Amino acid sequence: MLTLIENGEIYAPQPLGRGSVLLLDGRIGKVGTVDRRAVEALDLECRVIDAGGCIVTPGLIDPHEHLLGGSGEEGFSTQTPEITLSEIVTAGITSVVGTLGVDTTMKTMAGLLARVKGLKEEGLSAFVWSGGYNVPPSTVTQSIRNDMMFVDEVVGAGEIAIADERGLCPQAPELAKLVLDTHVGGMLSGKAGVTHFHVGKDDQRLKRLRELLDGDFSITANMLYPTHVNRNEALMDEAIALAERGAHVDIDTVDGGLARWVQYYLEHGGKPEQLTISSDSGTSSPRKLFDEFCHAVVHARIPLETILPMLTSNTAGVLRLKTKGQLAAGFDGDVLVLRSGSLDIAHVLARGVQMVEDGALVAREGFLDTTERTIELVGQK
Repeated sequence: MLTLIENGEIYAPQPLGRGSVLLLDGRIGKVGTVDRRAVEALDLECRVIDAGGCIVTPGLIDPHEHLLGGSGEEGFSTQTPEITLSEIVTAGITSVVGTLGVDTTMKTMAGLLARVKGLKEEGLSAFVWSGGYNVPPSTVTQSIRNDMMFVDEVVGAGEIAIADERGLCPQAPELAKLVLDTHVGGMLSGKAGVTHFHVGKDDQRLKRLRELLDGDFSITANMLYPTHVNRNEALMDEAIALAERGAHVDIDTVDGGLARWVQYYLEHGGKPEQLTISSDSGTSSPRKLFDEFCHAVVHARIPLETILPMLTSNTAGVLRLKTKGQLAAGFDGDVLVLRSGSLDIAHVLARGVQMVEDGALVAREGFLDTTERTIELVGQK
């Protein structure tokens, strides 16, 4: 199956000017100048998408979603439902990493892994952090290292809580063992092997991570990947300093204000290549990620080429997803076609498969073929 996306302004994520993207069996075959007549002369089935008046970008990578839903910290009835394929792809997300949070009792690693495998069957690229807030972490095989080595979808440990009473306040030596075990598991399996840290509201902020780096633990900053670093300016300042040492840091979009925090990070000397952006969806929607991204570009006037890598190539780099995050030959056919000016979604393709076409959802959850249920839920927040 060939798909030719032509006449669009290509951001790969760097701007390449007007051109075409040719997809072959779910992979990118060529980016730039493509002879449509030569493609059609191959006498193969070919779908053509006219991207005139549009911008063509890589699909977004969301490194932090509570795919089983929010934990429900005000009682059992406040747990939220699983996140669906439709919610993810209509937000322009083509790759996602699932995580557990404070609840690792009812929301289990086995259940999360099953959800990830289900999304893969539906056409997404889906991965998982092994663990949750607690230390020692919850795992599939009773070992982070074994999870890294024998569960394909596991990219690292997370989200491990620091500066938060819900995380049991682990001390530096205990955290160091976890980080190093994850790192070694990554080395042996050819994966990222980073530890993804939930940073809470406590005034300790990133103190534990500095203790790991400054203590006698043989830990380097590129093994650490904290999220929620946009809680306040003091935390963001510490995150900027941590990024200077080589760590990737992550901003979430739950409370909005993405443009403000990206601008603050850059204006205070933060390395742009070390910053990623996630939805942290569970109670919030994956769509919040896309809406905040659009606001940052369209209204706050952050250049697309500045912020787009923070949702694509930067994230692919820290997660070591070698065929994600760029429009280049040999990479996966994860492509967004966005209307110029508004950035409204026109088309979403995940590994070459159309998920959104002309602004309308065309993908379907697998369970809909075997159920009579009607589900319509609208949050009140």
